[in-house]
Amino acid sequence: MFFRKKSDPVMYIVAGLGNPGSGYENTRHNVGFKAVDRLASLCNAEINRAKFKGLIAETRIGSEKVILLKPQTFMNLSGQSVADLFYYYKIPEDHLIVIYDDFDLPVGTLRIRKSGGPGTHNGMKSVVSVLGFSGFPRIRIGIGGSRGDAVDHVIGKVPKSEQAVLEEAEQAAAEAARDIILLGIDNAMNRHNTRKKQEKNDD
Repeated sequence: MFFRKKSDPVMYIVAGLGNPGSGYENTRHNVGFKAVDRLASLCNAEINRAKFKGLIAETRIGSEKVILLKPQTFMNLSGQSVADLFYYYKIPEDHLIVIYDDFDLPVGTLRIRKSGGPGTHNGMKSVVSVLGFSGFPRIRIGIGGSRGDAVDHVIGKVPKSEQAVLEEAEQAAAEAARDIILLGIDNAMNRHNTRKKQEKNDD
């Protein structure tokens, strides 16, 4: 683990994965980008500064200094941008939070994990490979599977029938990232991983 000097504020990085360019803007693969944009809105920040092979914003969540990141390397090379930023600031491993889409979760489902492997997600494979470790929190947004081609599904445009559900999930992911920083990951997991179950119980 890497730590900043005691005189420096503790810093977090929240990275949302996606593909740059207008052609990918409304695809399922870009829900990570949209979630970190929503987090920026919660913080009254704008992710528009080009640095570390990505777009960044510096902000604060509570008393913590936070950098929001949208890698501009395209999904399969996301690790280059994340690692450049991570190793520049030398933050603790568990102060990196990555938000991304998950093909294996139902549409709109949110899952927070403290650590783990990259699964089948190419962006996360790149992040874990370039960083050299996987012990960091991640927030997965379900985009649902498809019986057709997986690539066509993830880079396909979000249909109108899924837009509201995914927008809600993107907002929830932004709030989950904020809560990890403010409340700790265990509290954030208890609050957000059970959201769908609680809603069903209320019906």
